[in-house]
Amino acid sequence: MYFVYMLKNSHSDLYIGVTENPEQRLKHHNENRGALFTKREAKFEIVFLEEYPSLSTARKREIQIKKWRREKKDLLIEKYCRGLQTKQ
Repeated sequence: MYFVYMLKNSHSDLYIGVTENPEQRLKHHNENRGALFTKREAKFEIVFLEEYPSLSTARKREIQIKKWRREKKDLLIEKYCRGLQTKQ
C-alpha cells in the first residue's frame, strides 16, 4: 500500500509526498533526511493521510493535491482531522 501524506511545520508550511511507510517517512523528515524543503525546518507532523493500492494512483493524487490552492488543501486537512476525531 502507498500513502499520500501532508506534513505541516511550526510555520504552517505544507509538504505533500508519497510513501509506503508514513511513520518512518515522518521520522526521516524530522531528522533532516527527507526532501530539501523539509531540511530547512524539522518538527513536522502528519496532518493528512490517504491510502492507495498502487504507486501510480498515489502519485496521481499527490499531483492533484499539489496543484490546489492553499485554501482547498486546508479544507482537506480539516475534513481528515474531523474523520480522525469521529473514529476515536
